[in-house]
Amino acid sequence: MRYILRRLGFYLIAAWAALTINFFLPRLMPGDPSTALFARFKGRMSPEAIVAQREAFGLTDEPMVKQYVTYIGHVFEGDLGVSITYFPAPVSSVIGTGLLWTLFLAGTAVILSFAIGTFIGIAVAWWRGGWGDAILPAFFAFLGAFPYFWLATLGLYVLGFQWGVVPLGHAYDDDLTPGFTWEFIVDVIRHAILPIGSIVIATLGGWMLGMRNAMISVLGSDYVALARAKGLSPSRVVFRYAARNALLPSVTAFGMAIGFALGGSLLTEIVFSYPGQGYLLVEAVRNQDYPLMQGIFLVFTLAVLGANFLVDLVYVWLDPRTRETSS
Repeated sequence: MRYILRRLGFYLIAAWAALTINFFLPRLMPGDPSTALFARFKGRMSPEAIVAQREAFGLTDEPMVKQYVTYIGHVFEGDLGVSITYFPAPVSSVIGTGLLWTLFLAGTAVILSFAIGTFIGIAVAWWRGGWGDAILPAFFAFLGAFPYFWLATLGLYVLGFQWGVVPLGHAYDDDLTPGFTWEFIVDVIRHAILPIGSIVIATLGGWMLGMRNAMISVLGSDYVALARAKGLSPSRVVFRYAARNALLPSVTAFGMAIGFALGGSLLTEIVFSYPGQGYLLVEAVRNQDYPLMQGIFLVFTLAVLGANFLVDLVYVWLDPRTRETSS
């Protein structure tokens, strides 16, 4: 329990540091969002409106400390300001929409890649020296050498433009109304097959090789040899003794991957015009939307910290040594 509390305290401090950096970083940049918005209107906005816009974006002439306290208070209330790109929509609602699509796209891709790659890594390590161990690592390492956005572009050209078996982009057809209907769900899955598949194919080799190498090391340990000598079934030796311990490094990487996935698969979302976090970030940078950039960076940081804290909880369950040293 003390181990979990210590880790929680560390992540709370890290979250406060991220909030602080997120506050000061945009204010160190030249200009401000209200000036950028005024320039976009090309003189059609009255100069008096700049003052109101600055207040809406949280930029005032108050002392920096007071602005910081106000900013922290607004963050805890869920108020991240107003987006310039999607003005007058609040940043929280814009991010919320993109986050749902990113969770579905990148989250599903990471989970599938981790699960499939880990299982294949266990299999090729257990039957080391077989045809699978000779072919699969080299094959998936070859695929992993290609950037996932290149695979996405290639798949889009062949399967979309040439064969027409998959949609060319977006999350769903424009003539559909979002809702929990069977037609909409099927269409969303149809649009997500190629983006998810390109990410899985590009990242599968890393999970497989990492698990394979860890399994080979664990299979040579004394407690695995003792389990075999006791006559335990192969499946119990593999999953109960070997895979559970070999999984620890992959769990750490999986937590990091989930956290970074919430930031959006930037280039894949651009290739498919997918309305996720990465696509929103590109639009925010293109339109100098500082509030939206600030909100996306904050969500991205908190997602990584939250994912790592969950990994620590899983570690306590997987590795009894963690519970012993923390008691």
